[in-house]
Amino acid sequence: MELRRIVIPNRLGLHARAAAKLVRLANTFRSSVQVSRCESPQRSADAKNILGLLLLAATQYTEIEIMTEGIDETAAIDALSRLIEEKFGEKE
Repeated sequence: MELRRIVIPNRLGLHARAAAKLVRLANTFRSSVQVSRCESPQRSADAKNILGLLLLAATQYTEIEIMTEGIDETAAIDALSRLIEEKFGEKE
């Protein structure tokens, strides 16, 4: 199991287009991927489900935790973290 905390850096947060990119990327891995808000009350979602991610309502500067578990967990967490750190490929 791999865990990593990361802050959503882009201005619009985890909006529909960004969530769709995250879901597409998460689905390329065999590992399970969970995304949770770090604040209380903690909410969690399957990163392979766009509706769950949108319900997290993660705005800019929201701290989230990514948890991967499975055969390619390290590659998955690295790729997902990179996508978020690069602001989902958005130019601001």
